Amino acid sequence: MLSGRLYWVPLLLALGVGSGSGGGGDSRQRRLFAAKGEICAFKIHGQELPFEAVVLNKTSGEGRLRAKSPIDCELQKEYTFIIQAYDCGAGPRETAWKKSHKAVVHIQVKDVNEFAPTFKEPAYKAVVTEGKIYDSILQVEAVDEDCSPQYSQICNYEIVTTDVPFAIDRNGNIRNTEKLSYDKQHQYEILVTAYDCGQKPAAQDTLVQVDVKPVCKPGWQDWTKRIEYQPGSGSMALFPSIHLEMCDGAVSSLQIVAELQTNYIGKGCDRETYSEKSLQKLCGASSGIIDLLPSPSAATNWTAGLLVDSSEMIFKFDGRQGAKIPDGIVPKNLTDQFTITMWMKHGPSPGVRAEKETILCNSDKTEMNRHHYALYVHNCRLVFLLRKDFDQADTFRPAEFHWKLDQICDKEWHYYVINVEFPVVTLYMDGATYEPYLVTNDWPIHPSHIAMQLTVGACWQGGEVTKPRFAQFFHGSLASLTIRPGKMESQKVISCLQACKEGLDINSLESLGQGIKYHFNPSQSILVMEGDDIGNINRALQKVSYINSRQFPTAGVRRLKVSSKVQCFGEDVCISIPEVDAYVMVLQAIEPRITLRGTDHFWRPAAQFESARGVTLFPDIKIVSTFAKTEAPGDVKTTAPKSEVLEEMLHNLDFCDILVIGGDLDPRQECLELNHSELHQRHLDATNSTAGYSIYGVGSMSRYEQVLHHIRYRNWRPASLEARRFRIKCSELNGRYTSNEFNLEVSVLHEDRVSDKEHVNHLIVQPPFLQSVHHPESRSSIRRSSVVPSIATVVIIISVCMLVFVVAMGVYRVRIAHQHFIQETEAAKESEMDWDDSALTITVNPMEKHEGPGHGEDETEGEEEEEAEEDMSSSSGSDDSEEEEEEEEGTGRGRHGQNGARQAQLEWDDSTLPY
Repeated sequence: MLSGRLYWVPLLLALGVGSGSGGGGDSRQRRLFAAKGEICAFKIHGQELPFEAVVLNKTSGEGRLRAKSPIDCELQKEYTFIIQAYDCGAGPRETAWKKSHKAVVHIQVKDVNEFAPTFKEPAYKAVVTEGKIYDSILQVEAVDEDCSPQYSQICNYEIVTTDVPFAIDRNGNIRNTEKLSYDKQHQYEILVTAYDCGQKPAAQDTLVQVDVKPVCKPGWQDWTKRIEYQPGSGSMALFPSIHLEMCDGAVSSLQIVAELQTNYIGKGCDRETYSEKSLQKLCGASSGIIDLLPSPSAATNWTAGLLVDSSEMIFKFDGRQGAKIPDGIVPKNLTDQFTITMWMKHGPSPGVRAEKETILCNSDKTEMNRHHYALYVHNCRLVFLLRKDFDQADTFRPAEFHWKLDQICDKEWHYYVINVEFPVVTLYMDGATYEPYLVTNDWPIHPSHIAMQLTVGACWQGGEVTKPRFAQFFHGSLASLTIRPGKMESQKVISCLQACKEGLDINSLESLGQGIKYHFNPSQSILVMEGDDIGNINRALQKVSYINSRQFPTAGVRRLKVSSKVQCFGEDVCISIPEVDAYVMVLQAIEPRITLRGTDHFWRPAAQFESARGVTLFPDIKIVSTFAKTEAPGDVKTTAPKSEVLEEMLHNLDFCDILVIGGDLDPRQECLELNHSELHQRHLDATNSTAGYSIYGVGSMSRYEQVLHHIRYRNWRPASLEARRFRIKCSELNGRYTSNEFNLEVSVLHEDRVSDKEHVNHLIVQPPFLQSVHHPESRSSIRRSSVVPSIATVVIIISVCMLVFVVAMGVYRVRIAHQHFIQETEAAKESEMDWDDSALTITVNPMEKHEGPGHGEDETEGEEEEEAEEDMSSSSGSDDSEEEEEEEEGTGRGRHGQNGARQAQLEWDDSTLPY
């Protein structure tokens, strides 16, 4: 001990403590040594230090420095403080202890790899353009909360997802290893992990999403190629989300052309497929139209040999056939005003030197070859020839009218109307007016007695050849070829006849804005829009829609194209924008089932057939149209099949035919009648013939019902008629949908008027169907008369009296029966009761009732005593008249027997009547 002074041994001036360590244990404690003398304590100077020093050996001065609480490197990496040693001093009080000089202790906390790396973002997202190699698409970054450089630094990154065209470096930069393709894959999702320098991996991988966008190409985006249209859905937007991508290019103006291509649907687009007569009526055309290409039938058989597409009544001419129009169909004199209409589809003429292709020709039938009027195509020019007959003015007159139009040979359907108001001839094609570019004059034709032949598809060459034949054949398709003598068609009717029922439309025109200009073509198949603002153009195109106003449209595809023309500042065309190539799929409409129902068999008395009103044939007929609707079972878990429910629907009809079955009508004694006012009130027309009655025109089912209710049948000689049968069949869309065949049989009730001779024969010889049954009562009566011949004289006298009485009663009962017959006839008219006795023949012998046993004889004897004198006075008539009256009595009894329930006083005892 040096003068009581304390000295620190310089070997233990510092110690190290592990991260998170506490007191105790060799790794957590360090020994202290003080010089000479006894050491009683060590004191650490500092506030709230997690260390303490304890004495281990007072003599040697050895002590230990240890942690009082856990030490965390992440909270504090180093500690520096002062420590002093105290000896035991002279007394027990510490104030007397001597202390050493101060020693500085510096402690460094060692780190352990307790934390895993974590990414700063839970997910990363990047967008790249296809076709490029990037040095760095994006950078991911992870951190580690350990305190030491060894464990807190991220030494490596790794892509966990396999088979992806990406790589990552030590700094977290992700790059693509190959060119990406938008068509191949729009988006990639990869997982990335990180490692610290202690090779501890990240606790959770991060998601990296890489979107591939196509190379910016100017064009329309967000449109659908297939657009489905449900019939009856009205106007439907075609491109509700479409917009134009310009790749940041500056645009001064933009023109959009939307085109609906329907040239392969019907006659160029979806039009009404009613018959030509019905369409003319529907459009308000004047009457008198003559259809030159009607449907083949018994009355119009000249089109039977032509090639025809029955669905649209389109006639195809292949250059080898023509049709002769029978005489009387078209009047010879068309007057100075007439109209020719037709649908035509025609291509370039075959051959180097094109010949005339005749559509319609009226030429000499024999001897000569003069063409009086004709319509033909020559070198893609439409020519109308009209040679007027010679009259007082023998001068040149306009004779040939030529039109040169590209549409004549474009192999598409077009509607042609030629209005003639001589000498002016005007052509309407698809509603537009065209004047002839060339008019040539010719001399009028001198009159002759040579008959003329009207033909379609070729021209009849009756002269200048050894044998008359067709010439100048037409190559193409024709439909609805008509001629109307004496009248011209108005522009309004022409537009209606060729109007399409489908086309493009714009929803909410008022919202387009002032910066948009637009216009449609006449058929609304082409829409042109112009503007200088791309946003306005986008909104305008989003409002373009498709509409089909037909209740039963033609199902199928309609091609749709949108072309664009962009003009930049100072340039004509700066950017090329690809076309939008889409199509509208019109779905199949619900097919209706048209049903006719009503009374199909009834009887009427002959007098009603002879009356001025005749017999109403269809007083209660109903026309109902239904469609099948499939309903799923109420319980969705069941596997029961779906049930069909019929629901009623409303639509128009275009004709109903009433046909006579079992032979045509004889115009000398029978006819079908209908007041024309019933038709005109309902805007319908009709034709009448011996084969039946045809009602036509586009009208509702209720209109047709009302007209059919007024069809009457008359026969002013019904004596020889037993029954007449009729059949009705109705149609919608010219036979596309047809009803069931409703058959009606109407029978005649004849009043029995049998001749005298026939009556005697009935009394003497029984009919064959009565010979097989005999009643015992009749046989017993005959047996009694043969056994008692002694009273023959009495029997004769009684028989004569009975005969007189029966005659008187017969007259009385015939009158009563006649009155009841008249009452029943009137009741039948009012209540439409159906009673058929046409096949029932009953012959009653009035004597049998009185010859039979029992009360019949007693009744006869009582009546005989009361009316003997009156009966004797009436017995002076001839035997023939008596027999006739007896027959009338039998007839009267038979009829009253049928109505015995209503007339109790007239009873018919048929107990002795042989059957």
